[in-house]
Amino acid sequence: MQERYEPAAIEAEAQKYWEERRCFAATEDRSREKYYCLSMFPYPSGRCHMGHVRNYTIGDVLARFMRMQGRNVLQPMGWDAFGLPAENAAIANGVPPAKWTYDNIATMRGQLKSLGLAIDWRREVATCRPDYYRWNQWLFLRMLERGIAYRKTGVVNWDPVDRTVLANEQVIDGRGWRTGAPVERREIPMYYLAITRYAEPLLEALAHLPGWPDRVRTMQANWIGRSEGVNVGFPYDIAGTRGVLRVFTTRADTLMGVTFCAVAAEHPLATLAAQADPALAAFVEECQRRPAVEAELATQEKKGMPTGFSVRHPLSGEAIPVWVGNYVLMSYGEGAVMGVPAHDERDFEFAKKYGLPIRRVIDVDGRPYSTQAWEPWYAELGRCVDSGRYDGMATAAAVAAIAADLAGAGLGERRTVWRLRDWGISRQRYWGCPIPIIQCAHCGPVPVADSDLPVLLPEDLVPDGSGNPLTKHAAFLACRCPRCGAAAQRETDTMDTFVDSSWYYARFVNPHMHDAMIDAARVARWMPVDLYIGGVEHAILHLMYARFLYKVLGDFGMVPGDEPFAVLFNQGMITAKSKVSGKLEKMSKSKGNVIAPDALISRYGADTERVYTLFMGPPEKEVEWTDDGVMGAHRFLQRVWGLQDLVAESAGRDGEPAANESVLVATHRTVKRVHDDLARYHPNTAIAAMMELINTMAEHQATAAGTVLRGAYETLLRLLHPIAPHVTEEVWRILGHEASLLRAGWPSFDAALLAKQQVTLAVQVNGKLRATIAAEPGLAADAAGAAAREAIAKWLEGKRVVKVVHVPDRMVSFVVKG
Repeated sequence: MQERYEPAAIEAEAQKYWEERRCFAATEDRSREKYYCLSMFPYPSGRCHMGHVRNYTIGDVLARFMRMQGRNVLQPMGWDAFGLPAENAAIANGVPPAKWTYDNIATMRGQLKSLGLAIDWRREVATCRPDYYRWNQWLFLRMLERGIAYRKTGVVNWDPVDRTVLANEQVIDGRGWRTGAPVERREIPMYYLAITRYAEPLLEALAHLPGWPDRVRTMQANWIGRSEGVNVGFPYDIAGTRGVLRVFTTRADTLMGVTFCAVAAEHPLATLAAQADPALAAFVEECQRRPAVEAELATQEKKGMPTGFSVRHPLSGEAIPVWVGNYVLMSYGEGAVMGVPAHDERDFEFAKKYGLPIRRVIDVDGRPYSTQAWEPWYAELGRCVDSGRYDGMATAAAVAAIAADLAGAGLGERRTVWRLRDWGISRQRYWGCPIPIIQCAHCGPVPVADSDLPVLLPEDLVPDGSGNPLTKHAAFLACRCPRCGAAAQRETDTMDTFVDSSWYYARFVNPHMHDAMIDAARVARWMPVDLYIGGVEHAILHLMYARFLYKVLGDFGMVPGDEPFAVLFNQGMITAKSKVSGKLEKMSKSKGNVIAPDALISRYGADTERVYTLFMGPPEKEVEWTDDGVMGAHRFLQRVWGLQDLVAESAGRDGEPAANESVLVATHRTVKRVHDDLARYHPNTAIAAMMELINTMAEHQATAAGTVLRGAYETLLRLLHPIAPHVTEEVWRILGHEASLLRAGWPSFDAALLAKQQVTLAVQVNGKLRATIAAEPGLAADAAGAAAREAIAKWLEGKRVVKVVHVPDRMVSFVVKG
């Protein structure tokens, strides 16, 4: 053996070995159970950071773990390569986004390969390549045929300097994030995908995704936002025109407490009132400049102005004043709300500010009500008071009675509404997938023929910040109308990059297929993805759009089942001390706290980096980077390497029975613990278990038999291989094995042997014994807690766990409330 652990030489040799033998190639071997392990593909921003390393190493551990258990594993990699950052880099550096993107892909590919990831690189895709985005265009045309894709005018945030649409988060204090120019609210033609058609199945399917984190399912359910309520009509006669102001409410039981109505700045009544009121017109313009970010509405200052109009209460006939409110969005509901300040915090704040009446109409358990300050319980359900014939009715009865009376008067109906809105995919930007539409002066928008796909994006353009360069590129623009043959122009809007990432998981199954988007037979074999790994920041948009397009593809008969991802795992962030703020923050170039993997790999090796990023803590938790931790991981691997001496020195020795049994039991216990820990995605505790096995081997190195110590060592190498593949592969070879560790199989354990060693854990809830469970000695706190939760699940229903106390080998105690 080499006297010293030299990572550079070892890792280069191992990676060469794997590549030459195509060890990570996924085949169509139906004799083995498939396992599709996928990490969210990266944006090629320049260089990988430690967040990438953690994300992809977690996936790689599971992929290797499953492969060693005999599964047919698919672990691919690609690049989410379109998008605005490339255009900004092009403006800053004077290079085409294509060159910047492809150069970054080459760099990051090399970095990922240096980590020894078990990726089938033959399946690599990049969304900016024509052989990929051609199928974006083909799918768009199929959706257009079925009305799922459509064109209409939509209100957008427009930067008049960059001459582009801005996302809500790119508008800061009413100005463009890059130019600082005041943002305008413009209504322009855009293409949409009718995701609202799928609102019901998207919501219902969340209940059948047990492998998803509860918080992600809750976030998606809230975003879809199903609401059962009543559509209420407030009649009016304004300027000689009769009409009805429509308002949707989930609290029809509070209808008798309405003291005002508020409309969005874009509402027709606001427009009409502003024509004769310059001050109101200025306020309307101010409201229209704001981005339509719903999350900001809850916290921003509520402002309003009266229109001078009034509507009629549909049941009492009372005149109700109409205001324009900055907290009302035209894109939600009917663009109007009924103000019930006594029972809605937002309306309460508005009424107090402008001196509007506050009329209590709901009694909550007889509690005293005051208009002096808002109390959260004011919004709770109760019984109607001061509501005429509805007095004494509980919420459900009052809603039913009021809905029936409104329906009888032709001024209301029961209705289900959704918070979800159709997905606007048009972007007035260059570096994206061209929308396959031709604009003809005679025929209007005309789809491009399938035979003319892909509509190629020119890759040699350099944006200069003056808008989309496609609008000035004659060679791209000029074409003939497919219908009438007249001169026409191509659509210059490109697709939202979320379209690219909403079906890429299916393309990995057949990345080089030229005559179809998806090979249905192969997709049926591999889908759904068994494990999907990525940050919780993608819980809404990416994951919602991916689920939506998968359902569309299912309706087209192209994919199996209803959902693309069986199990979703959200890894936590790596933080480091910011050189700007001095605080722990997510790694970012702007914070000066990015730890690049290259230097660490060069100095300590990829295995050290892998071990450390996995050992930092539970992978779903946020963790802090420390240099001491890197050194600790490196010392651990040096110790693993040095165990070769222990095995060599003990060769041929029979050993003492007690020592042999201790090492043997520790080995089997470690196999079980590592298997269980990896199966629940906790490589950190798996590493801790292996450290304990090394300690046991060292403790009995002078007394245990050579065969027992060698067996323990070889078992350790097999267990450690998914985490530190290079060093384990090299030692395995040194020990005389010709085949790769990947083919050595996963070790098994003797359950009967371990059963003899088990201890009994008492499980308490608020100090009372509720169960006992058998466990292996030394079981880690999180594993003991998980086992204990299962045993006393019924005692935790409807309760909030505020504390868990673990006494090793004796007890797990839960403190709960509720």
